[in-house]
Amino acid sequence: MSMLEVKDLHTSFFTPSGEVKAINGLSFSLDKGKVLGIVGESGSGKSVTAYSILQILTSPGRIVSGSIKLHGDELVGKSEEEMRKIRGNKISIIFQDPMTSLNPTFTIGNQLREAILLHTDRNREQAEARAIEMLQLVGISEPEKRIHQYAYELSGGMRQRVMIAMALACEPDILIADEPTTALDVTIQAQILELMLQLQKELGMAIIMITHDMGVIASICDEVIVMYAGGVCERGTTDAIFYHPMHEYTRGLMRSIPDMSDDDKTRLVPITGTPIDLLHMPPGCPFAPRCDVAMKICLQEKPKEYWVGRDHLSACWMNVKEGTCFTERPEGEEAEA
Repeated sequence: MSMLEVKDLHTSFFTPSGEVKAINGLSFSLDKGKVLGIVGESGSGKSVTAYSILQILTSPGRIVSGSIKLHGDELVGKSEEEMRKIRGNKISIIFQDPMTSLNPTFTIGNQLREAILLHTDRNREQAEARAIEMLQLVGISEPEKRIHQYAYELSGGMRQRVMIAMALACEPDILIADEPTTALDVTIQAQILELMLQLQKELGMAIIMITHDMGVIASICDEVIVMYAGGVCERGTTDAIFYHPMHEYTRGLMRSIPDMSDDDKTRLVPITGTPIDLLHMPPGCPFAPRCDVAMKICLQEKPKEYWVGRDHLSACWMNVKEGTCFTERPEGEEAEA
């Protein structure tokens, strides 16, 4: 059984203008020790997926339907008190901007101790020792001194390390990293990613990496979900997604990546148009208005997910047209249609 199972999740924000369908029938599973990447443009539903799992959606957002199971235990419908026992203890999250996630009026040590005291049976003295231990684990020098400092006294990289320490202090089963390296420079980003992989191997936890950076996905993920307009365009192993993209949106994301080995200074090929209006979802493929090879059926009917490889699924009518998809999982690495 998978650690986390999400089935047909629908999450909406009910605004005065109407219902914004931020998550539209999302399903996926996460196994122990695996790193799952969720990638897509801003507004594709990546962060809302994380907030739905932890049930930290702010009004007017709420889960409309679907199932989220942790070790077989249904999370949808649990009370706030029940979810507090799960957040930080079973599932932790690293937010995008550590400066806004850390409380500026409390010391780093105070915030770490609070999380440990809340989710474990340690006393105050043991919690402080655990806080120092976690700061050492994430590579922060002089942790005995750092626990008495405030967030503004630390650099961006150190604040992010503190957030990782806080998320891992209670040794959760699942760590959700919501664009944890966006605000960091390339050198610090590499250090943070390396640290997360090292801790993941040591603690045996699973990670959901949410990002729009395909380079981050390629460097640490085992499996990838490509999201657009709250749904899944394509999913599969990292190698399958990068070497054999089968959805036009995924191919567009790939074309947007700079090729540092290209001596001709070829211009990047952007994805034309703008993201779909989630207030007025089209009946067909949500990416069709921006797709260069869209057909009539793309505008009229939403495609199902079809197998395009042994560990690879894609929801694109072009695969049906070209005969490169299967209704059942094919046998062998390179099955022919």
